[in-house]
Amino acid sequence: MLKVENLVKKYGDKYAVSDISFTIKDREVVGFLGPNGAGKTTVMNIITGYLSYTSGACTVDVYEILENPTEAKKLIGYLPDEPPLYPEMTVKEYLNFVYELKGCQLNRDKHIMEICEVTKIVDMKDRLIRNLSKGYKQRVGIAQALIGNPKIIILDEPTVGLDPKQIIEIRNLVRSLGRDHTVILSTHVLSEVQAVCDRIIIMNKGRIVADERTDRLTELMSGTRRLSVRIKGNKKEIQEMLSGIEKISYAEASRDVTQPDGITFRIETKDGADVREEIFYACAERKMPITAMETVTSTLEDVFMNVTRENARKKVKTK
Repeated sequence: MLKVENLVKKYGDKYAVSDISFTIKDREVVGFLGPNGAGKTTVMNIITGYLSYTSGACTVDVYEILENPTEAKKLIGYLPDEPPLYPEMTVKEYLNFVYELKGCQLNRDKHIMEICEVTKIVDMKDRLIRNLSKGYKQRVGIAQALIGNPKIIILDEPTVGLDPKQIIEIRNLVRSLGRDHTVILSTHVLSEVQAVCDRIIIMNKGRIVADERTDRLTELMSGTRRLSVRIKGNKKEIQEMLSGIEKISYAEASRDVTQPDGITFRIETKDGADVREEIFYACAERKMPITAMETVTSTLEDVFMNVTRENARKKVKTK
C-alpha cells in the first residue's frame, strides 16, 4: 500500500531524512515515533506530497508521489498536528467544503453522514466549529481526512491537548479506522502507540533506528537487565561507585533525589548480567545502605530511549 525506498531529504548539506526505507501493508496501523527533530514530520509531508525529496522514491499503491501526485493524493487522508479548520463554518458546511475541494464523487449526503457517524460528530454537525471543544475539533479534523474514503489515513499528533477522556475516545476511533484503512500515527506519546498500533517505526536524527511489531519490540531489550536501586549516601560518590562496576552499562539517578531513605538509581547491565551481589558488596564496603532493589520490566519507553541512545553513540563513533 505504501512503499518508501532509500528516501533522502537534504537542506543544503544538512540531512532531515537520511536514506530510509519501509513498507506499510493494507489495513496496518503503524506508529511513527521519534524525538523532536527526528524527521517524522518531514517524512509525513513527503508521503502526502507536500514536500519533495532529494532522492529515493515514495509509492502510494501504484503511484509514485512526485510522478503522479494527483492520483496518489486521492488515496491519502491527512490530519496535521493543527487541524485545518474554519471556525466560522458549521461542521456540516466545513465537510461539504472539503468534499468540493477534494472533488469527491461519492454520494455527498450519504458519505458525509457516514463519516459523521464514524467520528461520532452527528450531534455537532450544525454547530459552529469555533464553539466545539478541543476533542470535537480533533474529530472534525479526522472527519475531513476521511472525505473521499482514502485508503491511507495519516494522523500527526491527534491527541495533543486533549483530556484523558478525549484521548481514550480518539484512541478508540483510530483503532476502529484500522479495520478499513491503513493508518499512520505520528506521536510523542508512547503509551498511545502501544494501545492502538500493530507496528512501531522509531526515527532518530533522520534515520530509522527500530522497526518492529508492537508486541515484539521489547525483545530488542532482551539482552539487557534493568534494576531500580535505592541507596543512602552522596549522589556523586554512589554514581562513581556504580560506574566502577564493569558489567553496568548505564546508571542514572532519578530526578527526585530528596527521598529520605536514599537516592534511586536506574541501572542497566551488559548482556543480561546479574550485578545485584556486586552492588551489595560495593555498597557494604563504602557503608552505603541499600534500602530498596528491584528488577524493572522493559517498557516501550525503555526501548525508545535505548535505541535512540545507541543510535547517538554510533553517530559519535563514526565522526
